[in-house]
Amino acid sequence: MNVLVVGSGAREYSIGLALKKDDKVSKIYFAPGNGATDIIGENISYKEYEDLVKFAKDSSIDLTIVGPEAPLVDGIVDIFEKEDLVIFGPSKDAAQLEGSKVFMKNFLKKYDIPTARYIESDDFDTLSEFIDSLEAPIVVKADGLCAGKGVIIAKSKDEAKEAAKDMLSGKSFGDAGKRVIVEEFLDGYELSVFAICDGENYKLLPAAQDHKRLKDNDEGPNTGGMGAYAPTPLIDEALYNQIKTKVVEPTLRGMQNEGAAYRGVLFMGLMIVDGKVNVLEYNVRFGDPECEILMPLIKSSVYDLFYKGATNDLDNLNIEISDKKCVGVVIASENYPYSSSKPSEIIVDEIVDEELKNNSHISYAGVKKIDGKLFATGGRVLVAVGLGDSIKEARDRAYDLCGQIHFMGKQYRNDIAYQALKD
Repeated sequence: MNVLVVGSGAREYSIGLALKKDDKVSKIYFAPGNGATDIIGENISYKEYEDLVKFAKDSSIDLTIVGPEAPLVDGIVDIFEKEDLVIFGPSKDAAQLEGSKVFMKNFLKKYDIPTARYIESDDFDTLSEFIDSLEAPIVVKADGLCAGKGVIIAKSKDEAKEAAKDMLSGKSFGDAGKRVIVEEFLDGYELSVFAICDGENYKLLPAAQDHKRLKDNDEGPNTGGMGAYAPTPLIDEALYNQIKTKVVEPTLRGMQNEGAAYRGVLFMGLMIVDGKVNVLEYNVRFGDPECEILMPLIKSSVYDLFYKGATNDLDNLNIEISDKKCVGVVIASENYPYSSSKPSEIIVDEIVDEELKNNSHISYAGVKKIDGKLFATGGRVLVAVGLGDSIKEARDRAYDLCGQIHFMGKQYRNDIAYQALKD
């Protein structure tokens, strides 16, 4: 089977790695890919989504997998499906679950899915009045896509009002902030849970935890994610059942009622408060870096999982998950997330330890190939992934791999998976 993966990050690299190990897959293409994805498959360039449709037809692509949120919100799935091409991801209407936080919060309320108390408005006085009714900290969100950066956790009412005002004016996030959500802050612990959906049926993947803050001890600014691990021990069967019955199943029923049956990855950002599940947000694609630590845990055919998700056939699939643990540590460029960094050549030492060689790998993201050499080009450069029989063993291997990777100004957290190992 020929597969096209749309995107250019470590998420798409990891999907490609999983597909490469699948006997059913003969050829993998990336659009546009990055400087390292040509290790796995072939990179192609494109300007319009219609260019990808033509490529998919001309190259006999059996399945297209969309990694990032922007093409999904743009409606790439609708464009492909009009041409009878199989594509994994939600339609444009269904992608509103991430594309519009206002749509998402109102959807949660309509279908009685647990979430924080909130208000949404484009009127500052209305927002300000609601802010006065809350206790700090207070959460302020821009409505549209902001590359994971459209959420402010204000430490005071005045800070919340200032954040709302900046969003409404377009100063903070442009048009994405012209409508604003203010909600109560929930005090608990976060989980990232992913369901592969076919519109009616779903397969739940092991719960993961992401580390958003730049520095150890969850200090510094929020980032796109500095590391993740799975499965987390902070969940049990009762909590999984609560997620299924109170979140996933009503979401799928609700989207059917809305005339936008949900197919693709449903990423649930959850806050667990006193053993109860609350939805912080939905994303309509895999998280990054969660994808990098979930893909290695899927033992059954990844191609089948995505293909059957795209073709309403998950009910006939048995998914097999490894009992291993996986930890991913993001290595970022020197000035991330504040500004761009100068390109720097990446040197990876030869790994001589067989256990490390067989239980770790790199998923590349912000890299470019120049004269046959790989350069870090800024942002989150790569993810060092370790597998093990325990979270500690997986974490140790991920950090051992970090020590084998060199480029100027590299930075990473030293405490990924600390929640699971602190006792």
